[in-house]
Amino acid sequence: MSDESEMCAPARARRAGGREARVAARAAPLSEAMRPIRPGMEGGRYSPLDTAGVARIHQAALDALEQIGLSNAPASGVEILTGAGGIQGADGRSRFPRALVEDMLAKACRDLTLHARDPRHDLHLSGSRVHFGTAGAAVHVVDLETDTYRDSTAQDLYDAARITQALDNVHFFQRAMVCRDVVDNFEMDINTLYACLSGTKKHVGTSFSDPSHVAGCFDLLHMVAGGEAAWRARPFVSNSNCFVVPPMKFAEESCRVMEDCVRRGMPVLLLSAGQAGATAPAPIALAIVQAVAECLAGVVYVNAIQPGAPAIFGTWPFVSDLRTGAMSGGSAEQALLTAGCAQMHRFYGLPGGAAAGISDSKLPDMQAGWEQAITNVLAGLSGLNMVYESVGMHASLLGFCLESLILGDDILGQVMRCVRGIDVTDESTSIEAMREVCMGGPGHYLGSDQTLRLMQTEYVYPSLGNRMSPKEWVEAGRPKLLDQAIRRKHEILARGECQIPADLDAAIRQKFNIYFR
Repeated sequence: MSDESEMCAPARARRAGGREARVAARAAPLSEAMRPIRPGMEGGRYSPLDTAGVARIHQAALDALEQIGLSNAPASGVEILTGAGGIQGADGRSRFPRALVEDMLAKACRDLTLHARDPRHDLHLSGSRVHFGTAGAAVHVVDLETDTYRDSTAQDLYDAARITQALDNVHFFQRAMVCRDVVDNFEMDINTLYACLSGTKKHVGTSFSDPSHVAGCFDLLHMVAGGEAAWRARPFVSNSNCFVVPPMKFAEESCRVMEDCVRRGMPVLLLSAGQAGATAPAPIALAIVQAVAECLAGVVYVNAIQPGAPAIFGTWPFVSDLRTGAMSGGSAEQALLTAGCAQMHRFYGLPGGAAAGISDSKLPDMQAGWEQAITNVLAGLSGLNMVYESVGMHASLLGFCLESLILGDDILGQVMRCVRGIDVTDESTSIEAMREVCMGGPGHYLGSDQTLRLMQTEYVYPSLGNRMSPKEWVEAGRPKLLDQAIRRKHEILARGECQIPADLDAAIRQKFNIYFR
């Protein structure tokens, strides 16, 4: 070995050793206090509406409730609403005086905590705290190993819940698929609920297809909770409730479900899901007006049943591609609608939720990436408390992809880093690090103490996203992102972890007909 090579070898070793140490440090799990992102970070930096716009939408919503009202309230709802001060017109429409709406807003639940079976996953919905999760009612699974769509099953829903349990940036699991292999509707509601609970200890959202099914599903919930008192102390499931059929019409059966759930202590998502240009007005602002009016009607309804009952202001309007009438969930207009709705829930000081992250693409491709990124970023920056349908959804909510759920965890990590924003402190703006590097150091910051100290707390790294150089990528065998996602899916599911104790699982399976294993 030459003298020159002998001199260079230790330097190369030092460089390699330093890089390996940094890679090892980056791969090590972080304590909760050190994580650069975490559930419930404060958004609200983006506001598509100015102050005057928010006020105009609010006034228009009050006008709509007072002058147009909602039709088709069930008899029980008419009794509840008129008892609180609503007006039942001769035309069958329930109208809401402004004073009634304002009174109920004053009573409405704020600073809501959605509990999880594991308290580490509790969701605190005060202010502009942001949380991302699943939702929807996809009727197909996108199978990437065959590039086909097939009917979704209870097993698929259970698998999606198990994957969600393993993902850091998916904070809650709301039913994402329909159990199409379960023919009986009551058994479908039971299997939907139990598949979610068996797969994850994060907060769960579900729905009920018939008011008569609620009691039986609560029997299951009380078994899992350890009794009714334990359930009421920490209700870990919320009811996703489409209590309105836009435009401005109550959904009778869903309203009866809502009434029952409120009385049983279950948080309710007051979900208004009009489609701009179809079941909601085409102007983005007026679509928000209608959604706000419908959800304010829900606020009155719920608080007339039980003042302060836990409820989420679910302004959830979708977008139509006006050339065809088809839904366009991944559009810029959808991103603006969702962000505008987030701004309205901030205006009312109510916990709010809406949809983002939906892709119109049929597969997790480049189109899916840009659609999921733009809508989730705007939702997060706008301070939306609960961002539903943020991962896994394709074909405008018709297909759910388990691999896309995994890939979406990386997207949401980057989104949450945007939500966190830029920390401007005395330390982060001190020029001492610049002085050391520029005036007596190596002329770069790669090995500086500040860089090493901040590499884990200031920066977020993708789990599957590939940042190799082309040379490294070739040497690694040209790994493809979707192949990596498929492999990760199999690794998670191979663990076989059920989140229900074995003896309780056996008792539940003896009482109910459960379709998954």
